[in-house]
Amino acid sequence: MKKIKDLLNRHSHWVLLAPFLACFTVFILLPVLCAVGLSFTRFDTVQFPEFIGLDNYISIFTQDRDFMQHVLPNTIVYALAVGPGGYLLSFMLAWLLSQLSKWPRTVLAIVIYSPSILGNVALAVVWGVLFSGDSNGYLNRMLLAWNVIEEPILWLTSPQYLMPIMIFVGLWSSMGVGFLAMLSGILNVNPELYEAAAIDGVHSRLQEIWYVTIPAIKPQMLFGAVMALVGTFNSPGMGVALSGSNPTPQYAGQLIVNHMDDYGFLRYEMGYAAALSVVLLILVWLSSRVAYRLFGESDD
Repeated sequence: MKKIKDLLNRHSHWVLLAPFLACFTVFILLPVLCAVGLSFTRFDTVQFPEFIGLDNYISIFTQDRDFMQHVLPNTIVYALAVGPGGYLLSFMLAWLLSQLSKWPRTVLAIVIYSPSILGNVALAVVWGVLFSGDSNGYLNRMLLAWNVIEEPILWLTSPQYLMPIMIFVGLWSSMGVGFLAMLSGILNVNPELYEAAAIDGVHSRLQEIWYVTIPAIKPQMLFGAVMALVGTFNSPGMGVALSGSNPTPQYAGQLIVNHMDDYGFLRYEMGYAAALSVVLLILVWLSSRVAYRLFGESDD
């Protein structure tokens, strides 16, 4: 009995980690490994997967014109606009809220955070009314009343406007847990750091932000950056929810996630969809490495 107690004492941390490790293995590690394995097969969900090697990856970059001409550029443009844009906006709003007293700050933080927890269906309902393509849409009605346009514009089905609208809605809903983490970090910066910086010659607010605030909340900045990048690359069907079709009109708002759904659940080419998911995973990993280089702790 004593040996068992000693063994448990030496390995008690594994007991505490066991639930997390089990969930991580079942819900993250195994699905990733299955997706990587299926990406080397031809699988239609009915017949047994047929091993075809790298054919799916070769097809993605040499034969899938829609992916190379529309889907990949759309994903990169959307990720660069909403990821860094939403990240900077989160930091700015977090810093501005930190200057307020407790109750106004709490209320505004809830208001700003709320859109990030809405699903795509709710987003489509809210913004679909505003950008409706008939004369009853709020935006069309205002523009018609002001004689800016002569006939209603099909905002959500026009390739010219769909991506800008997606970016706008994405920025509106990008104030998620990264925003809350940065707000918490700014509120917990030691005031003595600002006093010491003032003695050293730092006087303006911009200098305080650059020399004190950002270095003091680097962990929160890193967390916010990773969450922003992962969230934008994995944006689940923003263009599809807004336009109401998959693929989106002329692939104007088609992202990799939508392309995966198209091939996996509409065409039943699961092996090809799995290869697309691996490509997306690599893009997310590379972007995360950039975030770690910018905000991670240096080795010096």
